[in-house]
Amino acid sequence: MTDTPSEKPADSRGMAAMCVAMALLPVGDAISKLLTDVVPPFEVTQWRTLAQALFFVPIGLVMRRRLRGSILSLPALFSGALIVVVLFCLISAFQHMPIATAIAIFFIEPLLLTLLAGPFLGEVAGPRRYAAVGVGLIGALVVIRPNFAVFGPVVLLPALGALAYAANMIVLRIATRTRSAVTFQLGATFSAAGLLLAAAAVTALRGGNPATLLDGPAWAMWAVLAAGALAALTFLLLTVAFSQTEASVLAPFQYLEIVGATIVGYVVFGDFPDAMTWLGTAIILGSGIYVFHRERRTGHEPERRPSARR
Repeated sequence: MTDTPSEKPADSRGMAAMCVAMALLPVGDAISKLLTDVVPPFEVTQWRTLAQALFFVPIGLVMRRRLRGSILSLPALFSGALIVVVLFCLISAFQHMPIATAIAIFFIEPLLLTLLAGPFLGEVAGPRRYAAVGVGLIGALVVIRPNFAVFGPVVLLPALGALAYAANMIVLRIATRTRSAVTFQLGATFSAAGLLLAAAAVTALRGGNPATLLDGPAWAMWAVLAAGALAALTFLLLTVAFSQTEASVLAPFQYLEIVGATIVGYVVFGDFPDAMTWLGTAIILGSGIYVFHRERRTGHEPERRPSARR
């Protein structure tokens, strides 16, 4: 496809929006990591998701012209459950390990999506892409193995989160055949918040305290609101990006999150990935970029719609 002069500014706006979104994601991750010093990861997941849902209400009003189909549905509920798994796995990992390392492992998600797209969407990849997936998974093992010795089984949580996110992308692509992506994303976010509220209610009925964050320092609630606002803003930026620019053009830009995670992790927590983590990260990113390159050349690019994963 050849860009016309009128299309180039739109592409530039889309790429700029994508870059800003990737820069904001590690900031939200850092806030979540800080909050795990105050309350357990599951409660951080609860509060962050509720704050995100709160900020999604005005987004739904602003973007109401893009709403099509039912907001609340069984696929949205299933997606909400997967979102909870993704958030809980990542936040639990952030509590124990550097953000950049966790994100590096999480980036096997595009590779897992390639594997899942065959049986669930009928999009069978060629041997080159499957070979790239295999190489990328080897890269994940390069990152996981030395860190497993330091942090233990917690290093597997980003991989589990990546699998849940890839599954969520499958659900998203199936569900948005009959409803808009914005409608589905709102429904999934509200469903996730509802599931976590139900979990809090069960905890309270069993005599537990589901809201220990309220007893924490004053900054914690402001941090939660900031994380929710960042998640909502990121979703808006992704929506702008994907509405302005082809998905295959935007795909490599998501790897800028690794750069942001490294910078934020070093500045805020003094963490910096070791040589083996860098090597494994390079293998994962190289494999992912090759997969997207092959998808674009063969004309079987998966439709990666905007999704506020964190």
